[in-house]
Amino acid sequence: MLRKWRPAYEVWPRMHKTPTITINDDAGLWCQIERTTACNRAALFLDRDGVVVADTRYLGRPEDLRMMEGAASAIARCNALQIPVVLVTNQAGIARGYYDWDGFRAVQAALSAALAAAGARLDAVLACAYHAEGAAPLRIANHPWRKPNPGMIIAAADRMDLDLSHSWIVGDSVSDIAAGAAAGLAGGTLLAPADGPLRDALLLANERFVVDSAPHLDAAVAALIVQGNLARRG
Repeated sequence: MLRKWRPAYEVWPRMHKTPTITINDDAGLWCQIERTTACNRAALFLDRDGVVVADTRYLGRPEDLRMMEGAASAIARCNALQIPVVLVTNQAGIARGYYDWDGFRAVQAALSAALAAAGARLDAVLACAYHAEGAAPLRIANHPWRKPNPGMIIAAADRMDLDLSHSWIVGDSVSDIAAGAAAGLAGGTLLAPADGPLRDALLLANERFVVDSAPHLDAAVAALIVQGNLARRG
């Protein structure tokens, strides 16, 4: 059952082992920074459902989590190259009342455990629960953090000192690619089995923003590394 008011959690890294948790007054946002990445580095932004984990429609229970094949190894490869990996995910299921932030937290814990088993980690997780068809106070149609808006990407960059102009996003929806374009990223890779979404995504390409496609995250990351698009900067 959805709680009517749930504060977002913002986890800030500290020198000690356990991070300090700061609670703010926004019921629809989640910002968890696990590691600082100074020096203006380029980052890899990832959508969650359909990219890192299987899209089961409103994933709110850890027992329903299924990793996408090759996703953990792709993230581990970025970790080894010191490329910050940032998860940015719309969570309309919270607004619609299918699960709450406790469910989201449990799923993320299961995801972190699955990644850790493969030697991988996420450097930050940002989520937006606001939706036009949500229950109050989450009924907001066009919140700045909800993709295709760039708010989550910009917030991560502000907190982590990231170089957005050389960063990239991988998603399975045109809205993911649009968020990357709006944030001023270098480009986006769409994981789409159909030609229609790719045609729509290609309309976002211009001289400053590259649009590519790949069958899965592992292939997307491999191509980005080979092409030097995720080379360490700063």
